[in-house]
Amino acid sequence: MAQRVAVPDGANKKTSRVRVAVRLRPYMDNQDEKDEGPCVRGLDSQNLEIINWRNATETVKYHFDAFHGEQTTQQEVFVSSVKPILPHILTGQNASVFAYGPTGAGKTHTMMGSSDQPGVIPRAVSEVFKLVKAKDEDEGWDYSIGMSYLEIYNEKVLDLLSPSSQDLPIREDKDKNILIPGLTLTTISSFSDFDKHFVPASLNRTTASTKLNQRSSRSHAVLLIKVVRTQRALPHRQQTGKLYLIDLAGSEDNRRTGNQGIRLKESGAINLSLFTLSKVVDSLNSGTAVRVPYRDSKLTRLLQDSLGGSAHSVMITNIAPEYKYYFDTFNALNFASKSKLIVNKPFTCETVAVLPVKRAKEDHKAGGSGAEPQKKRHKDDRKTEQDGSSPSAHFYSPSEPSVMDRLVALEKLMMNCQDKDKLSMLSVAQSRKEIQELKEKQREFESKAMLFSRLAGEKSSAKQEPAFTNNSAPLQRKQSTATNAKKQQAVVQPLQVFQPLQQLAVVKKQSVCVKKERKISDEVEPPDGKENSWESQLDTSVLEHSRQKILHILNTGSLKELKGLQQIGDKKAKLILGWREIHGHFINLEDVVKVEGMTGKRFSSFVKANILSAMGK
Repeated sequence: MAQRVAVPDGANKKTSRVRVAVRLRPYMDNQDEKDEGPCVRGLDSQNLEIINWRNATETVKYHFDAFHGEQTTQQEVFVSSVKPILPHILTGQNASVFAYGPTGAGKTHTMMGSSDQPGVIPRAVSEVFKLVKAKDEDEGWDYSIGMSYLEIYNEKVLDLLSPSSQDLPIREDKDKNILIPGLTLTTISSFSDFDKHFVPASLNRTTASTKLNQRSSRSHAVLLIKVVRTQRALPHRQQTGKLYLIDLAGSEDNRRTGNQGIRLKESGAINLSLFTLSKVVDSLNSGTAVRVPYRDSKLTRLLQDSLGGSAHSVMITNIAPEYKYYFDTFNALNFASKSKLIVNKPFTCETVAVLPVKRAKEDHKAGGSGAEPQKKRHKDDRKTEQDGSSPSAHFYSPSEPSVMDRLVALEKLMMNCQDKDKLSMLSVAQSRKEIQELKEKQREFESKAMLFSRLAGEKSSAKQEPAFTNNSAPLQRKQSTATNAKKQQAVVQPLQVFQPLQQLAVVKKQSVCVKKERKISDEVEPPDGKENSWESQLDTSVLEHSRQKILHILNTGSLKELKGLQQIGDKKAKLILGWREIHGHFINLEDVVKVEGMTGKRFSSFVKANILSAMGK
């Protein structure tokens, strides 16, 4: 499985700041109608200044990692800004180079170049092949290189190597790596092989003519070079490094470009994605726990690795010296100065083929059942407790083999861990032990309460006495006479307060059979104080037959049959099964009141609904 691996050598840091280089394209006289001269100039290899638009007698100075003036060649830009980050992709890390700036500032020339002056993309790919070729065969690694090429046009991800493909999704794996399912990955073995695929794909990129640029990029283009190296010997480690080479479309002022129709829609999508990119940079530099809006556009979603992610990133900001580009240049320099504050966290993406086998062997040595994942065991335990179909769900023994094996595995883990980790391990073990003791005490109390409840239920069904005696208990055992109705009414009244609901149901049953106690039963039978006149309208034999039929289903019915009863859902059916598993069959239909949640009122409506339903059928 893929995992993050600490960087072994001290040269590679755990954090990497985004490197920002600024390139000033040559001054073009034919674009300067007012002959105002340049508005920006370089001071040295890292500093430049631009005229302050608020006060023309002042300038604003900027400091960057590198400044490339008008006379800087393509080779110098590549060697000073791009070449240093390329070795990282051969060690399983990611790298990213992208050109930023207004339209007409020379971004495509910097990234693509021409046949006599190749840009960053062809030089970087050529350098990757040189680095792979220079690797010693005795190191024991095999290398493979693949390429993908895409563009983001009107917020759609299109595969340039497969022009017939539709809009592709952008995904993220558990290690925060950005993936594009369905994107073509072509294996290349040499630079000529790369050139054979890259040149036709570049012609598929969307470009158009505007007033500021004869061949303006209407989309963001992304070239992905993927290097995978595999160890020949065990444990067959595999490291994957990715190089993103990105040519961004430039921000546009539609008043100067003269865009209309489809060009206007394209520039709107470009400006919106670049505005979202600016918001991402501001969020990363805010230093507070705010949401970084990577998902607000396809461009920022794709640059998630490059800005604040896991890549060694270089941003080449292209600017123009003419006054008509002043505000575009000023905004680009401000964006570049904010971007250089972003810190990435590169890591090595490594896959070890035999890792699962080693873990399985170690777990087997630590203990058989202890090898089971912790989360899965907790899930099974919860499922068993909720099911309630076996008595073991309510009683737990600390001497079970699984618990002992887990304790043995924990002890071995403590012996193998470092000294400074033992205190934390002991505290965790102590807290777990305390929680386990509390759970055992709780289960013990529950079992005792359940036993008392069962004994009380048997006693009440045999003698019609309450489970727990109180001061009014002697009044319950006095036999009433038909000649003293007022006294019997006073005797029955406390039973409505202290007597369990199930006993009320028993008294109700006796009152139906014994005509002499009719008045007493009328006083106690309905918990809500209402008379069940529907029972008096039914034949006694039919009523008793229906009650026995319901009792038979409660005692012998399956979960499905119980759910077939009126007002019995899945939860209530499981509770009935659990009660039946522990206490046995229901002696009387009124014993259903002993099930959790079945009150006297619900019992009355339950009996009525099922009997009337059976009569209707």
